[in-house]
Amino acid sequence: MKIGHVHLKVRNLDGAIAFYQRYFDMKVTEQVGSAFAFLSAGGMHHELALQEVGSQAGTPKRHDVGLYHVAFEVPDKDSLVETFKKLQKDGVAVHPVDHRISWALYFSDPDGNGMEVYWDTRGTEHGVETWEGVDRPLTENQLS
Repeated sequence: MKIGHVHLKVRNLDGAIAFYQRYFDMKVTEQVGSAFAFLSAGGMHHELALQEVGSQAGTPKRHDVGLYHVAFEVPDKDSLVETFKKLQKDGVAVHPVDHRISWALYFSDPDGNGMEVYWDTRGTEHGVETWEGVDRPLTENQLS
């Protein structure tokens, strides 16, 4: 078994599509009017389904049950740094973390959905093989 895709409810479909195209390099593979869009980073019909629910839709509270974040893995440090710089340039609040098994960037999409972009550092000079619950700050110097 494997996860096939993530389905997110969004307030504005066009804005959400633009966000995922810019920061995740995803392409629209199918769109159903102004209600649904299916996006892929390649290889599948879609990894992400977006459903417009309207501007009045609320955002779940921090401690409500539900999705915490969606994580996207990048292949190397350069890709992570590129994403970090793009987010910073655009004024998106981003929180870098060194999980020791990965370097991660945490931020929210326009609808408050948690996003993570990470580089798996296991087997590199920057990483360890198991997480063990220990995180470190990931500095801008490390992301340059």
